[in-house]
Formats: sequence, structure tokens, C-alpha cells
Amino acid sequence: MSRPTLPPVPYHASALRPSWPALPAALRAAVAERLGAPVVSARVAGAGFTRGFAAVLQTADGGRAFIKAAPATEQPHLVDWYAREAAILDRLPAALPAPRPRWTLYEAGWFVLCTDAVDGHTPRLPWVRGELDATLAGYAEVAAALADPPAELTALGLPHLANLARSDILWWEEVAAGREPTPPLPPPARGRLPELVALESRLPQYAAGSTGLIHGDLRVDNVLIDADGRAWFCDWTWVCSGPAWFDLAGLLLTAYASGLDADRLFAAHPATVGAPPDALDATLAALAGYYLTGAAAAPPTTSPHLPAHQRWSGEQTLDWLARRQGWR
Repeated sequence: MSRPTLPPVPYHASALRPSWPALPAALRAAVAERLGAPVVSARVAGAGFTRGFAAVLQTADGGRAFIKAAPATEQPHLVDWYAREAAILDRLPAALPAPRPRWTLYEAGWFVLCTDAVDGHTPRLPWVRGELDATLAGYAEVAAALADPPAELTALGLPHLANLARSDILWWEEVAAGREPTPPLPPPARGRLPELVALESRLPQYAAGSTGLIHGDLRVDNVLIDADGRAWFCDWTWVCSGPAWFDLAGLLLTAYASGLDADRLFAAHPATVGAPPDALDATLAALAGYYLTGAAAAPPTTSPHLPAHQRWSGEQTLDWLARRQGWR
């Protein structure tokens, strides 16, 4: 084990969201009507990097529900994301550890997604071994269920990771060609741009043959640990066709930063069965470029903590890759 490196912002408090009273009165009334009782308290979600409303609502009759909401005029991208997530959640296998959807609503210019509330907390960093074990076991369950996804889910026409990689994830080639500025690089990665381009270029090829579905955005802040120690997976907007080892690499980034043997954890997980020998290296190279270039171009509609999260994630990803490649 190496010394843990903690992120610059705690993931349970990374969001900047409106409060329940700040929402339009007509919207609050419509939500309460759908919930069947007046809302007596709202616990705003601290995790995440969007500025959309997200909270666990408690009603006067003792009911609880989780609500996401965004205004169509000011945040149309969030409306699209929440609507996409609603369609995906409605078609996920029912037994998966994911919030179950209840309803959607459009009122006062806002789109609302309501799901069951998961009573849990964001995993602690450095990772507590019991919480990490539960998360890895839970993701093994998810990966197995989505390896042969239900037809109603694939009928949504979800994107393929191979195409997403080419259009949105692979950035080192853009840097090498001068179309994107070179982000600050830690010492072990300086002068390694040709190797980074070569490694990331393998990801679309490796992902192309996959017929299963993956979460697509599996990070520590998209996990909740409930009172029984079970891991639940949230924020399903970015489900796509791809190999489960891609999800696993993104999840284990914080395990690496926690000083754990992330190489061993990756190799031992069922999601990596049949993965190419350098699948982890290709993924780390791609994610490093994605995070480091994104840190310099975060839109103002996101949390102000997003650039720091992306920069830290990119640096940790490059450090992990440099250790694996012997660049130190």
C-alpha cells in the first residue's frame, strides 16, 4: 500500500444546488400533489457536479422520495439528461441495486424525475475496505445482469462506447495535433505524449466488440452505501454499450488514490474476464486526457468544484498509468 492521496473536495459535498423553497411555488405544489402529501423537509444531495435540484423529500404522511429537477429554459441539457435517465431506470432489470423510478412531471417550466429514496452515504475516502468490497460485489452483479441486457433497454438506441471514445473521450491526439492546448502534466508523464496517444487509440477497438451495457459514469460519488452495507448505483444517464472493465477502471481510480492495490483489484474482478492485457492502460490513458483537458474547459453551469475534481482525477490516473508503464 502507498500513502493515500485525497481529492481536493469531499465528494459528499461537491454540488451547488438550489434549495426546496427556491423552486417555483407551482412546481412545489405539483410535486407534493404527486407525492400525495405536503412536503415537510428536503435534504439536498451534496454529491454531484451539476446545479440541478436534487433532494430526498419527506412528506407529512411519512413518505420519502428522491427528486431531481431542472428548468427547461436555463438548463435544457439537464432536462435531457434526466429524461434519458428516467427512460433507462424504467427499463433496468428490477433486481439491480439502482433507484426505482416512480414518475416524471413537467410543471412551471421544470422537468422532474422522482425515484425511490436510497438511505445511504457516499463511500468514505480513503476507501474503507468493507465499503469497497460491497461496491465491487455490487458492480459484479450489475455487470452480469447487463452483459445480456433486456431488449426494452437496448431498444432505446443507447450509444456505443467505441463511438463515444472517438467523439468525446480521446483527447491526447487532439493535443498532439495542436488542436487542443497541452494540459499541465506531472513529471512522470512529461514527454510521453506519443505513448499516451498510442495507448488511448486502442480503446475504441477494444470496446467495439462488446454487446453488453455499462453504467458509463461509474465513480465513487455515484455510489451509495446503505445501512446494511449494500452498495447502490446512481446517476444512470450515460448507459452505453461497452465492456464492463471500462466502468471498473473509472471506479478503481479512487482505490488507487487510497493507496490500495488497484491493479490486483482490477485483475481479480469478474468484469475483466476476457479483457485485452492492456485494456486498463488504454482506459487510464483515455481517462487521463479526458479529465485533464476537461479541467480547463468546465462550463459555468456546473459546480465550481468540477475543475478541481477533473484535475485531481487526471493526475491520479496518469500517476497510476505511469507506475504501470514504468515511467517513474
